[in-house]
Amino acid sequence: MSDRDRYGPVPQGRLSRLAALGQIAGGVASGMVAEGLSRLAKGERPHLRDLLLTPSNALRASDQLSRMRGAAMKLGQMISLEPGEFLPPELQEIFSQLRATAHFMPTSQLSAALANAWGADWRRHFSHFEMTPIAAASIGQVHRGILSSGRKVAVKVQYPGIARSIDADIDNVATFLRLSGLLPSGLNIAPHLEEAKRQLREEADYLREAEEMRRFGKLLADDDRFIVPAPIEDLLRPTVLPMDFIEGAPLDALLQASEAKRNAAMTAMCELALRELFVFGHMQTDPNFANYLWRPSDGRIALLDFGAVRAVSEASASDYRTLLRATLAGSVKEVGDALIDMQYMSRAQTARYGQTLDEMTRIVLDHVFRAPGGLTDFSDRGPLVEIRQRAIPISADRALWPLPSPDKMFLQRKITGLALLAMKLRVRLPIAGMLADYA
Repeated sequence: MSDRDRYGPVPQGRLSRLAALGQIAGGVASGMVAEGLSRLAKGERPHLRDLLLTPSNALRASDQLSRMRGAAMKLGQMISLEPGEFLPPELQEIFSQLRATAHFMPTSQLSAALANAWGADWRRHFSHFEMTPIAAASIGQVHRGILSSGRKVAVKVQYPGIARSIDADIDNVATFLRLSGLLPSGLNIAPHLEEAKRQLREEADYLREAEEMRRFGKLLADDDRFIVPAPIEDLLRPTVLPMDFIEGAPLDALLQASEAKRNAAMTAMCELALRELFVFGHMQTDPNFANYLWRPSDGRIALLDFGAVRAVSEASASDYRTLLRATLAGSVKEVGDALIDMQYMSRAQTARYGQTLDEMTRIVLDHVFRAPGGLTDFSDRGPLVEIRQRAIPISADRALWPLPSPDKMFLQRKITGLALLAMKLRVRLPIAGMLADYA
């Protein structure tokens, strides 16, 4: 998609956003009919899930969510970070486009947003401002500029009406999921939907994000592996967040770096997550790779986004420490008990699939703690394949799905995202040693 094709106004009204979601549903439905007839003609008996999750349907949904932006797109981004049991690789690839290919605001809409924040003469603050964004995501887009003082800045501009659309977007997507049959009928997701709304409202509050940016700037001031930009205080507004501009490369650039540099970068990010969970009591829970930059010149990692920072409750930190200790002990039973207490597994699942679940746990423990030289090899996908094969009947038995607390689900989202990044970068890390420091 060219930059010219990526411009489109953000739909703001409740009805216009509902209509956009209706277009997704309509497109998916027509795609299901076509796919179903095609498979029936071949003598197959397709299942509903197989008809829903096709590449053509994913492409329709991805493109429409990118045009909508906001909470609807954010949910699509979450899908793109699933570890692989839910979506096949070709669908992962399509949905992963949502991490970096949101549509841009037209210049007129952008100018109006900046004038609303800074006044009609907003350009007086800058000697240069690039109207073409350097990045676009679900809540806002980012522009490069130079202040009149000569300071280089990145300016995050929120899409108009996005904050007001959050509740309706999530309710509409939840309705679509229920109608699709992808969720078990007895699964109560209401508390999680409310938590998702709260989280996204916080992400849309740029004053709050600036506060978290300052917090992490202080927490990491003595750690030269990281760079945290500072907000530009006098231009900070609820919907506009200017900050220091930091040069760097996308994390994907690490794929071309030496193993030593890849390992060092990933070690730093894993240790940061452990400190967030067990020391800071605040974690940036959005694992989107676009939230980070890597500086090849010195190996430092820039942390760019603090909208999804949330406090870690003492109960959640305690539960994760219990799981950590069970893992370090190498006890399959203790790990299982901890996962049940955290509601990542249900007792009904263990009653029906206990042996398989124990096998899956043992695969993970052996991979982490019996690794040659104490280094877990994330380029070895053999354990993941074994686990995925065993997980198929368990995940298909939707009536037994457990539902962890919303708090833990957001934390686990970050942990899972780091594991995916480690696999993508093909690193080898002393995971056991890192965990032992927090037991």
